[in-house]
Amino acid sequence: MRCRSRVWSSTAAVVLGGLLAAGCGGEQKDTADEENAGKAVSGAYPVSVTDCTGAETTFAKAPGKIVTSNASSLELLLRLGAGDKVIGTGFPPGEGTLPADLDARARKVKVLSDTVIPKEKLLGSGADLYIDTFAAMDMGAGTGDAPTEEAFKAAGIKHIYLKSTACAAQSKSAVTDLSAVEADITSLGAVTGTGAKAKRLVAGMREKVDAVQKAVGSTAENERPTYFFFDFDAGTKQPFVVCNRQVANAVITLAGARNAFADCDGDYRQVGWEDVIAKNPDWIQLGVRNRGSEAANDKAFDEAERWLKSDSATKGLTAVKEGHFLRIGSEQTTIAGVENADTVETIAETLYPGKVN
Repeated sequence: MRCRSRVWSSTAAVVLGGLLAAGCGGEQKDTADEENAGKAVSGAYPVSVTDCTGAETTFAKAPGKIVTSNASSLELLLRLGAGDKVIGTGFPPGEGTLPADLDARARKVKVLSDTVIPKEKLLGSGADLYIDTFAAMDMGAGTGDAPTEEAFKAAGIKHIYLKSTACAAQSKSAVTDLSAVEADITSLGAVTGTGAKAKRLVAGMREKVDAVQKAVGSTAENERPTYFFFDFDAGTKQPFVVCNRQVANAVITLAGARNAFADCDGDYRQVGWEDVIAKNPDWIQLGVRNRGSEAANDKAFDEAERWLKSDSATKGLTAVKEGHFLRIGSEQTTIAGVENADTVETIAETLYPGKVN
């Protein structure tokens, strides 16, 4: 029986970037996922994947009609070459927010909801697979409760999670590498019969991360700069910080930095600016969500930097005084996906100039 954690954030900016959703509890049992690694490239079936508690979902053949909960799981399917099987999505990507080669294909996917897909619409979608990027939650906003596993079964819909995000909050240890992201890509490749592409995507990620680790991985912990992810779109009154169960912690760690809030157990937490001041980070990432164009993104980055330089609580921070800002989008840092590896590379190049090629 799958756990059904029901958490919903009313903060729109956080919803768009990460949906402060609690993951399923319990130890993960990845026997089925390990078997997928062998079946993925060959396209062999049956294929079984597990949820956060180890419960298995088995596929006798590739699904033909897929619905995704949001843009991140949709993007992974597009990258795998399985986008033609997606018949609908919630939380669609904004126009221009995906790489150009994916954006046109994403525009063709039917939008079932601009936010969480209402239960009745999801169950009546005709899908044979629903991919949850996050753990189950209270739908809120008049959309009713999330469907039960029994309701999914009655509708003929298999329901699986991306464990790199859905299970993260209740993990028993800090997330310091991208193995869970790679496992999700491999599992989706196995399920959709695109295992060869999944293997290439994972290999590309590992090549970038391994190069960074070779260059800066041996840097002593006390010599690594401290790093603060400033989620500008979540609001400036009280910052939301990424904790040690969030994929951003792995991105920051692999890049040779120290997440300023790595001592925070969980995925996200709202803190006070006095907590950030106490950390006094060496570097600050201006976490801005993609606005759909380079000009709009630059404007948002400018606004975030200007706020930090003008606010009485933050203008005295070491990173602010020294102009140690990184202009890297939120999505590729906090949403599990292929671009996490690119962000590792970008951060390392900035923090260790000349060391990372």
